[in-house]
Amino acid sequence: MIKSYAELNKTTISEFVRNAIMEKIEDEYDLECYYKAKKEFDENPKTYTLEEVKKELGL
Repeated sequence: MIKSYAELNKTTISEFVRNAIMEKIEDEYDLECYYKAKKEFDENPKTYTLEEVKKELGL
């Protein structure tokens, strides 16, 4: 099945596997970042308007 999928997408099996692994690592990293940001927000649920952010950044 992997070989057929790789052929269908005009790639090698090794490139397909490498890409799949990289996507998995990126997904796990993104999820970890989400959990960290969610925890920080839960501890301090302060939000800012776009105008407040622009002012703070001097834009």
